[in-house]
Amino acid sequence: MAHGERGARARGVQGRVTFPRLIAVTTTLVVFTVLLGVATKATGAGLACQARWPVCDGGFLNLFPQSFPSFFEWIHRVVAGVAGVAILGTGWLAWRGGATRRVRWAVTIGTLLLPVQVLLGRETVLTYEIPILAAHFWVAFTIFASFTAATVTTWRPALTPGRLQVIAATGAVLVPAQVLLYPPFVTGLTPPVQTLQYAVTLAAFMAAIAVGVAAREYLDGRLATVALALPVLHPLVVLAGRQLLDPSGPVFTAYTLVAAALAGGLLWVALRVDRR
Repeated sequence: MAHGERGARARGVQGRVTFPRLIAVTTTLVVFTVLLGVATKATGAGLACQARWPVCDGGFLNLFPQSFPSFFEWIHRVVAGVAGVAILGTGWLAWRGGATRRVRWAVTIGTLLLPVQVLLGRETVLTYEIPILAAHFWVAFTIFASFTAATVTTWRPALTPGRLQVIAATGAVLVPAQVLLYPPFVTGLTPPVQTLQYAVTLAAFMAAIAVGVAAREYLDGRLATVALALPVLHPLVVLAGRQLLDPSGPVFTAYTLVAAALAGGLLWVALRVDRR
């Protein structure tokens, strides 16, 4: 193959791998990694590789799983590894000139947290203690938030007022659904229920972030202030929901009040956005 032909093909591949596409794919991989992690913990599969990391419990050089539970843990590690490579690639491309400064810094936060998350993932296998599991979740949640904010900002030209209204209205529905999927409303926390909990949780957070990102362009006055506060309120709802033990205690009261404020703010934005 001639040198010019090889160069043309390389430029063609680089043209297809644009930053907006890459960051959208990376954020999707982060979502799948978080949900697989929740499912892995809920099924107890995190202990199935005989407390070995990064290898598992069988196959060539112990790299592959012997049973279905260990396969569940193994596939979570594989998806997390792919997501990690995508995160590094997105961070590299962002600083190569493919993103605005705000997007670059959001991506950088998630990228810098990646090695911390890898170490915490290792400790969830080797020690499996509650504080480590909690830290593992919150670092993943922060990576998800940073890449979601960067993705929404990158794709903001496509976020028309009409689409923003639909996203805000959807978020206003998802937040009560999120509340109803946590104790005390749900007592049988089976693995499918726990995975559904966090799928709804991540979707609601995406809606809040999208509204917050669009606040300056499509909203003004008090409505813009409310929209900017919504991405901050949502992690508080998640934090309270993960602590619920007593439905009559102060945590439950704070949980319902903050969730009501979040849902109300999203609904207010949906009703007040000018679609013209």
